[in-house]
Amino acid sequence: MFSSAFFGVRMLTKRAKETTPFRAMSVLERAQKMEDVVHLEVGEPDFEPPAEVIDSAIESMLNGNSGYTTSRGKIKLREAVSDYYQRTYDLDIGIDRIVITPGTSAALTMVCLALLEEGDEAILTDPYYACYPNFIRQTGGTINTVPLDISAGFAPNIKLFEESMSESTKVMLLNSPSNPTGSVLKNSEIGELARIAQRNKTTIVSDEVYHGIYYDTETHSILEHTDDAFVVDGFSKRFAMTGWRLGWIVCPPECIDVINRLTQNLVICATNFVQDAGIAALQMSDDLVPKMRDVYRKRRDVLIEGVEKLGVGMGYVPEGAYYLLIDVSELGDAFDISNRLLDEVGVATTPGADFGGSVENCLRLSYATGMEDLKVAIERIGKFIEDNQ
Repeated sequence: MFSSAFFGVRMLTKRAKETTPFRAMSVLERAQKMEDVVHLEVGEPDFEPPAEVIDSAIESMLNGNSGYTTSRGKIKLREAVSDYYQRTYDLDIGIDRIVITPGTSAALTMVCLALLEEGDEAILTDPYYACYPNFIRQTGGTINTVPLDISAGFAPNIKLFEESMSESTKVMLLNSPSNPTGSVLKNSEIGELARIAQRNKTTIVSDEVYHGIYYDTETHSILEHTDDAFVVDGFSKRFAMTGWRLGWIVCPPECIDVINRLTQNLVICATNFVQDAGIAALQMSDDLVPKMRDVYRKRRDVLIEGVEKLGVGMGYVPEGAYYLLIDVSELGDAFDISNRLLDEVGVATTPGADFGGSVENCLRLSYATGMEDLKVAIERIGKFIEDNQ
């Protein structure tokens, strides 16, 4: 007979126990067990990947491409990524600086492991993507946040960013377009942040997975300002390939071997035939992404109009990605409201506390779902508010 205590919490590390749940996925897990639910909780496009992408994966599998690739990834995919940077940003990024990964979460984890020692500080904005603190915690690093101003559309205060830096700040983690706010850094702001990082001997890690999904502005890469930065990007968002788990890292030249060694040990390689699908996606991105962007813009405008009429809007317009924060403080605790919206009217949302203390009174809504579902969700949220006034 084994003692249950032996297999209990005492065996777990402090880092493991302090890892917080990703509540969007927790809500999804609960919502998938229910019927007639409108899913606004996860950032998952309702589009299917293009037929050419699916066909490429099938053809690759039928051709026997189911074994390991090199940990750096297939040369043809890295060439396609390099060509993407040339077309999109007029940047010459050599394939030797590109490492293919099974999604951007693995990529961010490996970059944090490469850059942060025990006690080193990473600085990020508040609000932030829910998983960022947990990537940092796995390294033993510490977290410092810079609050964003809702009245400025969640744009960063550059002076506040600089004042928040210290000798222990080793990483500046940027995300534009942003999850959960939808804000987009201006090119001039990216340049200023690059100069601040250089003065403070801090490495920028730029999460650019929502690049291409912008509306009233354009997206710019940190690589337009410096080579001394890590860029993480992938296929989940603008190619509607969330479950395919495919991403990449662009590394500073002197860091390539370290990232490759981490990839070899932690993930081995990205899925072979999925890499071939990634080549097809990048080759057709110039035609595909603008069409998706136009659809998202229309959904954004409908959702903003709806929540403003319901009195829960926050008076800002997301410039990118496909998320909108709403303020439910007058209705009650955001966790409770999120649970009740799901249970009582079948609308799945994510509590704002997942994204930092500054938005703990908010819910995040994703408009990656279809237009008709959005309209149903607005109607149901309206009914919930009316019933609880």
